[in-house]
Amino acid sequence: MWRWSDLLDRAGQAGDADLRARQSQCDPDDVINIQYTSGTTGNPKGAMLTHHNLVANALYVGDAMEMDERDRLCIPVPFYHCFGCVMGSLNSVVHGSTMVIPAEHFDPLQTLRAISTERCTAVHGVPTMFIAQLGHPDFADFDLASLRTGIMAGSPCPIEVMREVIDRMGADRITIAYGQTEASPVVTQTLADDSIERRVSTVGKVLPNVEVRLVDPDSNQLVEIGQQGELQTRSSMVMKGYFNMPEATADAIDAAGWLHTGDLATVDEDGYYKITGRLKDMIIRGGENVYPREIEEFLYTHPEIDDVQVIGVPDQRFGEEVMAWVRLKPDADVTEESIRDFCRGRIAHYKVPRYVKLTDEFPMTVTGKVQKFLMREQSVEELGLHAAANVQTA
Repeated sequence: MWRWSDLLDRAGQAGDADLRARQSQCDPDDVINIQYTSGTTGNPKGAMLTHHNLVANALYVGDAMEMDERDRLCIPVPFYHCFGCVMGSLNSVVHGSTMVIPAEHFDPLQTLRAISTERCTAVHGVPTMFIAQLGHPDFADFDLASLRTGIMAGSPCPIEVMREVIDRMGADRITIAYGQTEASPVVTQTLADDSIERRVSTVGKVLPNVEVRLVDPDSNQLVEIGQQGELQTRSSMVMKGYFNMPEATADAIDAAGWLHTGDLATVDEDGYYKITGRLKDMIIRGGENVYPREIEEFLYTHPEIDDVQVIGVPDQRFGEEVMAWVRLKPDADVTEESIRDFCRGRIAHYKVPRYVKLTDEFPMTVTGKVQKFLMREQSVEELGLHAAANVQTA
């Protein structure tokens, strides 16, 4: 690896002719970034993103925020996500804005300090990051008056959190964005001058030069305004495909070029979208995609577990938390805590089930398929998660 200073030193070794020669070898549609994202099975897939994919998305995202060279963007989100590398750093480069990196990894205190001392005009974050900042005991000690805009994205955004970011942090022109890595990543975004109601209850309108349609998952027919359908998108910002995975690419992008997101949404008469659910069996915990099958397959390695089903249950802080329903083998001597201990240090911390339920059976259809939606409903009742389940999100 090179340090930043090494890169600057090497720039001095190349002349204008060298630069022109390199530029002539580049094409806007060349793949420049293979961004790994998990699929419905939890197996990583490399989304092949081009120069045009990324630069266009960064341009449109920043335009929606009204970014220019006077802005100073605080970027506490990781650069290995599209949130950091496209909506954050590349957005800043395209618009000539200053990048402020508060810490090597997210820290609410360092983020607040950076906004205050560097007079940041914009800040990005997933909802849990904003919740951590708003709830920090030293929050009132920082002057955040410079804040104007930013993006809250990565997982469903609780409406009340959005209101607090506007009212208490002063980011009165902050936006909400929706997308996925395969779309480079943003598909829809609210505008800085949208009403607060629009910005707290929807994920905005489609970006320029982007097509979106809502399709009935069963009939594949377009749905009417106000009806729920799978959100599909088509544009020059959709990935070229998954690296060395032609079958997975064909599953994700149909012959007409539509990317099937697996997310359910509605749209109103003014073109504002609201995400209402997911076709994919996925949990979004604090902006991290957690695939139940991956955790299930790991728990199957436990010698005393006979069967396991992993679901997401509502959580006021992280949006969703991981829960495992576990059926033990006969005469097994296992506790809920010992199952969590089995996971710790062996899978990512955010994948360790917060809740474990020991059970003799799972709710099933007559054909033997596990009904996870019934498991979730029952878990909400048993765990008393009604307040979290009723949190309104965009």
